[in-house]
Amino acid sequence: MDDFLRLSASTGRFTYGAPRAFSFGDDGRLLWFLRSTGPTDAFDSLWVLDTATGAETRLADPRELSPEPGALPAAERRLRERTRLVAAGIGSYALSGDGRSAVFPLYGRLYRVGYQGPGEGIGQPAEEIPAAGPALDPRLNAGGSRTAYVTGDALHTSPGGRISPADGARWGLAEFAAAEELGRDRGHWWSPDGQTLLAARVDESALQRRHFADPAHPELPAEDFAYPEAGGPNAGVQLWVLRPDGAPVRLDWDAEAYPYVSDADWESQTEILLTVQDRLQQNVLLLTADPATGRTRELSRTVHPHWVDPLLPGTPARLADGRMLTAADTPGGAARGLALDGELLTGNGIQVRRVAGVHQGRLLIEAGRRDPAEQQVLLLDPATGELTPLADGPGVHSVRASAGTLLLTSADANGIRHGVRTADGREFVAGDLSAPLPYRVVPVLERVTEHGIPTALVLPRGHVPGRRLPVLMDSYGGPGYQDVSAEPRRWQQRQWWADRGFAVVTVDNRGTPYVSPAFTHAMYRGFSEVTLDDQVAALHALAARHGDLDLGRVGVRGWSYGGYLSAMAVLRRPDVFHAAAAGAAPTDFRQYDTAYTERYLGLPQDHPDVYERDSLIPDAPHLARPLLLITGLADDNVHPSHTLRLSQALTDAGRPHQLLALPGVTHMTPNGAREKITALELEFFRRELA
Repeated sequence: MDDFLRLSASTGRFTYGAPRAFSFGDDGRLLWFLRSTGPTDAFDSLWVLDTATGAETRLADPRELSPEPGALPAAERRLRERTRLVAAGIGSYALSGDGRSAVFPLYGRLYRVGYQGPGEGIGQPAEEIPAAGPALDPRLNAGGSRTAYVTGDALHTSPGGRISPADGARWGLAEFAAAEELGRDRGHWWSPDGQTLLAARVDESALQRRHFADPAHPELPAEDFAYPEAGGPNAGVQLWVLRPDGAPVRLDWDAEAYPYVSDADWESQTEILLTVQDRLQQNVLLLTADPATGRTRELSRTVHPHWVDPLLPGTPARLADGRMLTAADTPGGAARGLALDGELLTGNGIQVRRVAGVHQGRLLIEAGRRDPAEQQVLLLDPATGELTPLADGPGVHSVRASAGTLLLTSADANGIRHGVRTADGREFVAGDLSAPLPYRVVPVLERVTEHGIPTALVLPRGHVPGRRLPVLMDSYGGPGYQDVSAEPRRWQQRQWWADRGFAVVTVDNRGTPYVSPAFTHAMYRGFSEVTLDDQVAALHALAARHGDLDLGRVGVRGWSYGGYLSAMAVLRRPDVFHAAAAGAAPTDFRQYDTAYTERYLGLPQDHPDVYERDSLIPDAPHLARPLLLITGLADDNVHPSHTLRLSQALTDAGRPHQLLALPGVTHMTPNGAREKITALELEFFRRELA
């Protein structure tokens, strides 16, 4: 590997040493976070910033607690994949109700640590919590006296013991669909008094099993897990109230009509709020539940003829005055906004992306008011709809809030900063120990075609106008993820590719988020046509503006949905694309998961033509361009069978191609795997586009 790829691998793609997983505690006085000790340290420790003094204190070092770490329990390893966590050491933590104590898992063991403050005995050394077996997802009750955790598919407390019945179900964890696609990665919640637990019961007995065997270690047994395949059964999810004394109570809603639970928590000791969705995610209900009886009642309903977009966290919600805050599209789908009790609060000039809470009596939101590549932090007056900017300079800004204290994170071409602003006006910065980004990249951002498609162009540093460059298309292109953003880390490798002699083009085709609801919903009932048509149209529009793009030499690369796009590009448009590297491509969505696939394509038994049209397997006989297929053999998101089936179809059709199958590599390609793949891709494109 060259110097950049070596640096990228050793720094975790420039994330080691950067603070993450922020949480406020003690009414905004304490800011908890995870961070390693420097740019080449992969092991995250638990830290706290005391806003009374501005001092940072490391409370738990994973290497001191576990000098010889063992393997992660399989359930925690899969949960980390669902939450896209690649850091080693302490991966997550949970705070007590007062925010002065935290509990975390570490290689199957549980630890608790506390913080008081100057003059009060700052540090409470991390103490191990007894557990019944390899444990994960610990949660402290409000007073910090008891810890709930999961081991062996059962929910336990310490002190206490097992509290879930031995009925063959999994208790206390989120099922695959919720954790991977619905934004819920937890499965148990303490009541405010710290005595009762709300717990998810997950029955996966009807699901098929997905198996993994490591061909590099044939002496090891294969692993398997339950997988909800499109058109097939989902896990049966129930919510139960488990009391230390008294019979358990099941929350009663129409789970057959609304099988997905996307959120749940205690609103008070006598009320639980939960959000449920129908299978096609066209109806989202906010329910109130009585924990004593299990009876539920509908508070709000959000409906969309295509799907209710999951990308507006913080909704639905009930405000302090009882009004219901829901996501709502403006007429014609021009903007995603907010409604109070069904009345639109925002208009076409703003795309709301997240509701972060309430600050100074107004809604605290993240939204886009300019180019979709940027994001601002604003206050929204629920009485008048007036907007007041808190962070609206160039770049991408996000926020967390607690009791008047704000954490504002700002990212632009100059880097990423985490600033703390207290209620009394004092300001601090959470220390960032990550490696400086090698490149200051300012991509050329343009909106093209009649659809206003966001694009980005990165040229070699020092490029001389008039020198023709081969084009490398590097896009994701799928729903739920925005590529063209002012966040600086994502442009580092693209600048490296450009400096290897390519014009790097990135396109957010219709179906991707944050332009408008109508733009996003253009992918309804079909991935392939919109994705490929927009990529081609955008490429041609950019070439018309930038004459140095050589359309006679166009490569395309991508991972996951981007791998699907790449393989599809050379299979269906060899007149435009001349070589492709397709990583972790879902080649046939009939074999992908229920919640993601059915949201956009519907049920395969209802729309077989849609699934057949979006499958790449029938295209195999038409391959006429070089194609490099890449898959990690431990990928539990896009199973390696997707790539292997396409390879088999190509072989059966007599179509030459290359296959790179990587033992032990997951969907996240951690520990330098991505950089090694990139080096091989560079050789491939240099050879095929020479």
